[in-house]
Formats: sequence, C-alpha cells, structure tokens
Amino acid sequence: MHRWKLGLCVMAMVLAAAGPGGAADVRADLADGATGTVAFLSRTPGGPSDLMAGRGAETPISGDLRLPPAAAGRVPLMVISHGSGGILAGREDAWAERLRAQGVATFVVDSFGPRGIRSTGDDQSQLSTAASVADAFAALRVAATHPAIDPARIGVMGFSKGGQVALYTLLEPFRRGGGVGDLRFALHVALYASCSLPYRSERTTGAPVLMLLGGADDYTPADHCVHYADWFRQRGSAVRVEVFPGAHHGFDVPVPVRLRPRHRPRAGADGTALGRRRGRRQCRHRRLSSRLHAARRQLRRRRRRTGGRGRVGAAGGPAVAAPVAAIRRGSGRVGRNRRRPCRVPLPRASHDGGARQPWNNNEHRGRACASSNPDATAGDLRRRSGHRC
Repeated sequence: MHRWKLGLCVMAMVLAAAGPGGAADVRADLADGATGTVAFLSRTPGGPSDLMAGRGAETPISGDLRLPPAAAGRVPLMVISHGSGGILAGREDAWAERLRAQGVATFVVDSFGPRGIRSTGDDQSQLSTAASVADAFAALRVAATHPAIDPARIGVMGFSKGGQVALYTLLEPFRRGGGVGDLRFALHVALYASCSLPYRSERTTGAPVLMLLGGADDYTPADHCVHYADWFRQRGSAVRVEVFPGAHHGFDVPVPVRLRPRHRPRAGADGTALGRRRGRRQCRHRRLSSRLHAARRQLRRRRRRTGGRGRVGAAGGPAVAAPVAAIRRGSGRVGRNRRRPCRVPLPRASHDGGARQPWNNNEHRGRACASSNPDATAGDLRRRSGHRC
C-alpha cells in the first residue's frame, strides 16, 4: 500500500475513534456531572523547574471518574496516580472499588496511555515525575468542578512512582505551579514510594499523610520514607507510617514476588563484579588523562612566562620535571585537578518494574529541595549533594 493511502487510513481511524465531538471531548470542567472516562488538559513539564514555572506543553490526558453507589450530596474523592508500570490489573481499580464501597468517589488518572507510553520502569526519562505531578493537579482542578464532589475533601494516593506524586503534591512551590488556585489536596496516601531523593521546600500545605511501606522492599527502601516523614512532621503535617514486616515492593499487586536477575552484576573468577572492575579501570584512565592535560597546561603557562625558554629537548628538563613527577606520584595536585575516588554504583535488583532510574537524565542528582521560597520560580530550585533545606 502506498504511503499516502496508509496515511489516509490512519487518519480515518483516528477520526472515527474521536467521534463527532473530536477535540471537544477534552473537558475544561465537569459542571454537567459527567462520570466515566474523562479527557482533560494537563501539562508535560520536563522537570521540577518547569513545573514550578508553569512551563510544559499542554497535553490531553484521561481518567476514570466514578461515584460511590447511592451517593447523597457532595462526597469526598480520591485521585489515584499509578506507578512506573502504568495501571496494573488488580491494583488501581481494586483500590478504587474499595474506596467507593466506603463512600469515596475515585478518579484513576492515566498519565501513560494518552502520551503513548506503556511503562517507564526501564527508562524513567520517557516521562518525568514532574509530569505526573502536573497530571494530579490537573485532575484536582477538574474534579473540583463536579457538582457531586466536595472540593475541600479531595485526596491523592499513588503507588511507587505515583507515591512520589502523592508526596510531592504537598510542596507549596509545586502546588502553586500546578495552576490550581487556592485548591489543595486534603489527604496524601503513598504506597511504597521512592523517598531516597526527597524534594523539600520551606512551606508545605500541611495536609495529613499516610505512608504504607514494605519492610522487605529492596527497590524503594522504607527507611528513606521514614526520614522523609519526620521532615513532613516538622512542617506541620500529621504523618502516619505503617511498615509491613516481610512485605516487598508492590505488596498489594496480586502476583507472586519476582526478582529480576538481569540487573545483577556479572561476577568474575575472583567473585568481583566485572562492571565495577571495568568502571574503576576507566576511572583510573580518566584520572591519568586529566593529569596529563594538566601537565601540558602548566608547561604552556611556563613557556609563556619565560618567553619560550621553557622549551627543552626530548630528554626533559626542569620545565616538565615537576608535572611529570606529580603524575607519577599520583598526587593529582597539578593545575586545578584533584584526585577523586573511583565510585562505580552497581545496579539494584528489582521485582517490580526494572532498574531504578532518576526522573530524567539530569533532575535527580544529590539531595534536592524545591525551594526555600514559597513564591519559587524555575531558578529557585536547588540541587546540592547532602543539602538540607
């Protein structure tokens, strides 16, 4: 089939799927009381800086909004954010059913499907967590317009990566950048969230927090969230932490626990991880190359100072003796270069979505904090190793 014919077929299928409403199916509000699958506009920021600045391309996403049976008057609602594996069978929908049985409406947000993503477990750079945070705020903004929903009783819960969303929506700079006006989540529920690199700000919304963690979780260890919980308490939130002994990552998913051996480092004959050995060797080569470049720079500076008299024969001389001696000693004190330890991290084994990755290639480096200023802009984000806000 010719390319233009194939293009016409694809266009016809898209138009047929869109229906007569087309772009009008993307809802600006739910004032008419619509339920079921709802399409609404969100943004796709590349990271937390874009989120706080209100940047990011407008993106239509969708969610499944359902009310509890025999709902009378305005009811509370829970926005549900999925993890790196997307909406999983027996997890998001199962939790939504439990909540509706207790009289709570549910809004399961799909951040992947409308963007053409199936999973980010092996590559988190496909979609930043900041985009999922923006989706949660967009869901809050839209759901608050529903006549059957009480806008003062809208909570958010999430799993793994969605657990980060449930916690990061507490931060005031992110909330202000989310474009929700005076709205805020009334409750934050995080299940086995990743808290190893917490974002912090001077102000939070102060809403209560519930953390449900696995004691045997080696993918997103519970200890990090326990420390993060202490910080939220210092900011005025009532925090309850439940650590279930022996529970692994994704303990609420109705599938057996599985390890991912492909993430285990291959061992050599002496039992040393080959990946780490190679990394250290490469690190030593880079260090030596750095010293050689530093020695050359120092030699050029001396030549400029001596008017070219620092040039010597192949046997060497005083102009190169000191740099070469420094390289042989391994002192690393040539020019501005300092000796750095070779630290080669090993990949972690996982049984719920692949190797751990940062938000994207550059966003998660060291401890991060959203801002010390409640009126933060993009330039206020600070990322410093070991920094405490």
